[in-house]
Amino acid sequence: MSNTILIADDNVASRETLDAILSGENYILEMAEDGIQTLEKVQTLQPDLILLDVMMPGMDGFEVCRRIRATPGLAEIPIILLTALDDTASRLEGIESGADDFISKPIDRQELRARVRTIIRLNRYRSLLEQRERLREMAQKMVTVLEDERMRISHELHDELGQLLTAELMDIRDLQSDLTLTPVDLFDRLEKIHNQTYEIAVKIRRMAHELRPPLLSTLGLKPAIQAHCSKFSDFSHIPITLEVDAAADQLPDLYGIILYRVLQEALTNIAKHADANHAWVELSLEDDQVNLIVQDNGKGLPEPDAPVNGIGIIGMKERVSLVGGEVSIRSGKNGGTILTASLPLRSGSIHSTEAA
Repeated sequence: MSNTILIADDNVASRETLDAILSGENYILEMAEDGIQTLEKVQTLQPDLILLDVMMPGMDGFEVCRRIRATPGLAEIPIILLTALDDTASRLEGIESGADDFISKPIDRQELRARVRTIIRLNRYRSLLEQRERLREMAQKMVTVLEDERMRISHELHDELGQLLTAELMDIRDLQSDLTLTPVDLFDRLEKIHNQTYEIAVKIRRMAHELRPPLLSTLGLKPAIQAHCSKFSDFSHIPITLEVDAAADQLPDLYGIILYRVLQEALTNIAKHADANHAWVELSLEDDQVNLIVQDNGKGLPEPDAPVNGIGIIGMKERVSLVGGEVSIRSGKNGGTILTASLPLRSGSIHSTEAA
């Protein structure tokens, strides 16, 4: 990819000289004849570097530099001031206006090429733009994950807890208005209300557990995974063969939450769709990544190579991508489905427990 350099100089001969010096360096060279035109072209081109003459009529290079530095999205573009002024005051004004470097006129060809090459190689402006874009994408993904979580909680509160509470309120109101009940009938009605209240309490505890499992906070990722797999097997009657690396509890808290959520969703999908009678869960840590593999012996994917993009799967991928990881889903060689979530491990990701 060629880098764009905007040359801003009111002197035609100076522009032609700069063009001749840099034309063989695989740059895209654009020209501006004064300060106003420079500001217009900076907006449209967003160049990788600006070579800016100081002594231009109307708006000098110092003012152009100040305006660029005050414009969001353009403020980090590298600027080299080209000046015949060599006094200290002019240099200070250039620094205060935000210039990155100075080149004195008359221009030395080798010096110009070297200065330009160094700045282009650092590519500071493009790197900052890319970093901002990645941060923006991550923020959007995080908002999506949070909104999906809120939607799920809202659905459960309205459709499950809301209906149970409405039925209970109706039963209590009926009980208040019926004064002819015998002791036996009254006991039966109270027993019904008690059972409904207990069911509501169980659902609230389950929701609280799913939002933030207590074991994950108090004992760590490995016990939380073990407990969830055990409860899943009791509920679904699908046995799980489980292997969890002992170092899993040393992972950062964010990794633990993401891996636990992926496991939850993967096992839920197995219970709903796989028609399986066995599942395998493996969490392993390698030198540079952590892998969670969830496999079943069910009916597998409808089409082996078809993309899987259900709401739950999208949620998994969004969570994992927040830390630069990936989720893959494929059919096993002997049937069933294999889900793999791979999260990168950077230096210092594993918390040392030697001092504990």
